[in-house]
Amino acid sequence: MFLTQTVPRQREIIEVVLRNGWDYMRRLLTGGKADEPQLPTPAVLKNILVDLGPVYVKLGQLLSTRPDLLSAGYIEELSTLQDEVPPVPWTEIEILLRQQLKAPLEQTFRTVNPVPVAAGSIAQTHRATLIDGREVALKVQRPGIDLTVAQDIALIQGIADLVARTDFGRNNEIKSIAEEFTKALEAELDFTREAGYTDQLRRNLSKSKWYDPQQIVVAQIYWELTTEKLMVMEWLEGVPILSARLNSNNNGKDPVTERKAITSLLFRVFFQQLYIDGFFHADPHPGNLFYLTDGRIALLDCGMVGRLDPRTQQILTEMLLAIVDLDAQRCAQLTLQLADSSQPVILARLENDYDRMLRKYLNVNLSEINFSQVIYEILQVARNNKIRLPSNMGLYAKTLANLEGLARGFNPELNFVEEIQPLLTDLFRRQLVGENPVRSLLRTALDIKSLSLQSPRQIELLLDRVTSETLQWNLSLRGLDGMRRTVDDAANRLSFSILVGSLIMGAAIISNHAQTSQLSFLSTVLFAVASLLGLWLIVSILRSGRLK
Repeated sequence: MFLTQTVPRQREIIEVVLRNGWDYMRRLLTGGKADEPQLPTPAVLKNILVDLGPVYVKLGQLLSTRPDLLSAGYIEELSTLQDEVPPVPWTEIEILLRQQLKAPLEQTFRTVNPVPVAAGSIAQTHRATLIDGREVALKVQRPGIDLTVAQDIALIQGIADLVARTDFGRNNEIKSIAEEFTKALEAELDFTREAGYTDQLRRNLSKSKWYDPQQIVVAQIYWELTTEKLMVMEWLEGVPILSARLNSNNNGKDPVTERKAITSLLFRVFFQQLYIDGFFHADPHPGNLFYLTDGRIALLDCGMVGRLDPRTQQILTEMLLAIVDLDAQRCAQLTLQLADSSQPVILARLENDYDRMLRKYLNVNLSEINFSQVIYEILQVARNNKIRLPSNMGLYAKTLANLEGLARGFNPELNFVEEIQPLLTDLFRRQLVGENPVRSLLRTALDIKSLSLQSPRQIELLLDRVTSETLQWNLSLRGLDGMRRTVDDAANRLSFSILVGSLIMGAAIISNHAQTSQLSFLSTVLFAVASLLGLWLIVSILRSGRLK
């Protein structure tokens, strides 16, 4: 059990929790009586994660991608977490490099800059030059970080086991969420996986009808040098996009016009990833989008990606249109299509919540609406109605939020609706006729032909069953379990009431005509049994809270 072990790291976690004042976890860790679970305030949670170290900072960053689990205050606070840590000394990095390379270091690289250009909790990046003169970036895993991650993962699972024993943990499937996060942490330790994501993203973005593929760059991976702990990729010279200085002296373009063009490029690139490819870069913050010296835009750090299946893509496309139209009823219907269909949901309440949420935007100009905020609020309404959405909805919402925030920071004159309207139009056209209209028309014609051939026979079978009285209907009504239990409880209590009344009446009759001591004793016993059963019935009704 988590608390019975004496690993120093566990004691350190307990000390951090107690020091930062998380009352609920303090009671849970010390074996006290824990009431309804309560998260610490967003600021306290952030401080706890920072104090626990780089791995827990990474966990906080993963949590910031789950607005379906946490409210907007937590998402905003955790989104500010940075995993920049002091770099590992070059001597340790050099040892790891030599272990990962098949050939000697001197025969692979002409030069390697011992000073890293960036250092994070999992890895740090160095600039180098290959023997043939090509400039590359080396993403090197921090030595020993795999052991630290394994230890912290065990502790995360231990805490999840504790919380899972409460109603809060069971209702929110804490153990499955912890398992999801630990798998994500483990995946970040395998750089070949990130390299594969990078290659797939580069292939997907190399062709498009929405933008010029030459204007977007994803680094090339050097697979012959890449391992689980070392990723070697093309060096891209540029600056973070918000630091780009655009002026007409560079390329003769008007800076305002170029900013609008770059903003449109970003929306088209990410909308293709989200709604066409179904495979998207899930962390488009300013540090991962570079403005290169030749004017192109580069996507960096493809370690965090998301996936959307075609059905989800279609629903989310319609959800964007419903938001633009401020259609609460349609938002509710689409939310239920995304959710687990086995969950009982009160549709009228969900529609009213969406209507109340969207009503505040009725008199707001569409260009002034923060659509990523609206999506967060939609997820919040779903969470309040105990609707469990797929976990990739969090990454989807976070990606849109980062994209819109970055675009507004780069181009303050951004009009979100103007940017997405032509894209939505094209997406709906694709959904209606597909990529190949002729093929879609032929497929529809074949379906109509099949239907026309099968319909007479099916109608004949239906009429035959109706006339022969062999037609059966199988009806399945949801949400009746609670009603059935209530009726059963009421019937049981009614039976007990009749039984108690019968015992009392029988005891009274016997007592009135008792002529022997045996009959008097029997009467007393019947009165005692009736009293006990009546008392038990009263107590059970009071404990159920349904006296009124």
